[in-house]
Amino acid sequence: MAVLLACALPAGCSGIGTEGSTGGYVSGSKFVTFVEPEDRDPAPVLEGEDLEGEDRSSEEFDGEVLVVNVWGSWCPPCRAEAPVLNQISEQYTDDGVQFLGLVVRDNPDAARAFERKFQTPYPSILDGGGRLQLGFADTLPSQAIPTTWVIDADGNVAARIVDPELRASTLAGVIDDVLASVDG
Repeated sequence: MAVLLACALPAGCSGIGTEGSTGGYVSGSKFVTFVEPEDRDPAPVLEGEDLEGEDRSSEEFDGEVLVVNVWGSWCPPCRAEAPVLNQISEQYTDDGVQFLGLVVRDNPDAARAFERKFQTPYPSILDGGGRLQLGFADTLPSQAIPTTWVIDADGNVAARIVDPELRASTLAGVIDDVLASVDG
């Protein structure tokens, strides 16, 4: 059974190019969904070219907790959460936790500039058409950009975070819960 924590606050960049005063973004809710170990489904294999032109796969991280973040350089909440993701990725380096970005609806040059600006310490795979993002449709589908999933060390989707104001304490808490759920 999934546990859902929700509160009504604006969500991220779930839409782009809409009319009106929303700046091209639509609102929604922010929430964390945690799936108990016995109810988890396998995560999709994420394969593609990274921003340096190298072939990458989520299978490189088999046996480790993997945090997958969907982002775009055009997305204001993505820019706001980049320092948090960087901080937590560095904080958990020695704990067997890896990070992988999925770049959606973005120009590769703009995405590379984003990574340089924020000094992103982990790889990102280009997902221009959203095919990789859709791989989560049968588990915990993306409902906005940004979306962050935490995949446990067994390769199962353990949590999803949709929060345009992601805090380090939220992400660290989810990672800690996932680590404890497999260890304990």
